[in-house]
Amino acid sequence: MKVRFAGAASALTLGCALAAPAFAQGPSTAAVDAAASTIVVTAAGQTAQDETTAFDLNLAAAPATASLAAGVGTGEVPVTSAAMVAAAAASAAQGTAPAREESYTVVLNQDSFFGFYPTFNALIPVSDNMDLSVYGIMWTTDAFGTGLGSDLWTEFGIGVNFYAMNGNLTIKPQVGITNGALLSGGTDDGDGGNFFDGIVPSLTVNYSDDSFELEYYGGYYAAVRNRNERGLDFLHTWINAGAKFSRNFSAGGHYEVLSLTRNGAPGGEAVNIYHWVGPYVQFKLANGFFTRFTGGFDVGDGNSGDFYKMAVGMTF
Repeated sequence: MKVRFAGAASALTLGCALAAPAFAQGPSTAAVDAAASTIVVTAAGQTAQDETTAFDLNLAAAPATASLAAGVGTGEVPVTSAAMVAAAAASAAQGTAPAREESYTVVLNQDSFFGFYPTFNALIPVSDNMDLSVYGIMWTTDAFGTGLGSDLWTEFGIGVNFYAMNGNLTIKPQVGITNGALLSGGTDDGDGGNFFDGIVPSLTVNYSDDSFELEYYGGYYAAVRNRNERGLDFLHTWINAGAKFSRNFSAGGHYEVLSLTRNGAPGGEAVNIYHWVGPYVQFKLANGFFTRFTGGFDVGDGNSGDFYKMAVGMTF
């Protein structure tokens, strides 16, 4: 058994890892400042960081143009344009915030250990603070399967994504299944992989505000088929944290560990495959596209030299 073969389990980064930042925060809002008699309106299409336009009701109360007459019973009540704006703003303030939109994120990942592996994650709102999450990873390195580009290891799962702290914090527990030969060792005759070769419970936590970002991922890959004969279990975890220098650029540090925690093969032993430490840089656009590059060193006992990884993500 090659340690290289064992490592594929780690990349559940949908984790993606990169966990792409939280998108779809909802449309613009309007707020009324009673003390200053001012309505603050966020323009359509702008984010919370964009400039707002302020309207002074004290000045608007004496419009230069004639007011509109609204019929009420047998009399008429003058209605100024400023009053109409104030009424609309008050109505918006009393209502509930618009629901989040559905989103779909695709990330193209490549690194020095796992090779190339596209991932996807769909988020479907089901309540004010929770989404249904659906994810998948398409491994393309044949060393993680049975070779020759067939029976490639394939992962699929579902979970929920919880929002807290006004959307700055997300907590996403998920459970997935793997299909192939990495965890189970393949079929008994060595011809092809297994459906439901393993199970993957995982937890991803992201925090992001105007100046700071943090991500934690932990996943356990456990063999289901051939578990007590040649099955393998893996623990994969990482944490990264960094500063946001602008709305488009952030940078920080990354620490990642992959361990083979159980080896069901005769005479098999549990080993730490790598401990990666290094910096990352990320560039992000307002439309949901981002690129992240991470590189550094293996600082574990089985030092395998340098590492590097890149992710290009798109959210629709």
